[in-house]
Amino acid sequence: MKADIHPKYETVVFRDLASGVSFLTRSTISSSKTIEWEDGNTYPVFDVEISSESHPFYTGKQRIMDAAGRVERFNARYKGFGA
Repeated sequence: MKADIHPKYETVVFRDLASGVSFLTRSTISSSKTIEWEDGNTYPVFDVEISSESHPFYTGKQRIMDAAGRVERFNARYKGFGA
């Protein structure tokens, strides 16, 4: 393996903003923000919008989308198209 060409592989905390759950894992991602973990050590923290704790596929909870409102907005936007 060549020296000094690979990214730094370190312990990082991923924090899910949707559910508030945090994961301690290893990654090559870097962050300027830090957090003190349960073991007393300080780690870089990377905020994510969605993870397996909040994604509907993994949780089994589907969000109800306003399908009727979407159709009405589409029809209103394109009512004169092609006429």
